[in-house]
Amino acid sequence: SSGINAEYGIEELDAKMREHEAESHEGKRIVEAVWPIFKVHHQKSRYIYDLYYKRKAISRELYDYCIKEKIADASLIAKWKKDGYERLCCLRCIQVKDTNFGTNCICRVPREKLEEMKIVECVHCGCRGCSG
Repeated sequence: SSGINAEYGIEELDAKMREHEAESHEGKRIVEAVWPIFKVHHQKSRYIYDLYYKRKAISRELYDYCIKEKIADASLIAKWKKDGYERLCCLRCIQVKDTNFGTNCICRVPREKLEEMKIVECVHCGCRGCSG
């Protein structure tokens, strides 16, 4: 055994998810209320991705189980394996039909291409830049 306890990491992230779901949404815009949930969803998928693809610390069977049980997001992980998408925050940010101008989300624009001092914040998930 590699000493990795994948279940412990997932349970910790599940607890974080439950905390965010129970938080008061008072004083937040509706979209802002779901950002922490998106973030934990991303963290769980990244955790499984890293354990399987980067650290080779879990079996294919366990990885497949996590995908089948939707513990990790198969579509998001598939994008992370492609050049330019290694740090993608969420799938909505690359769906051009969801944007006002039919383009990628602002968080996908490389920092050097943005106006200096411009604060980037995706309306879908709160990402502040995932273009790499």
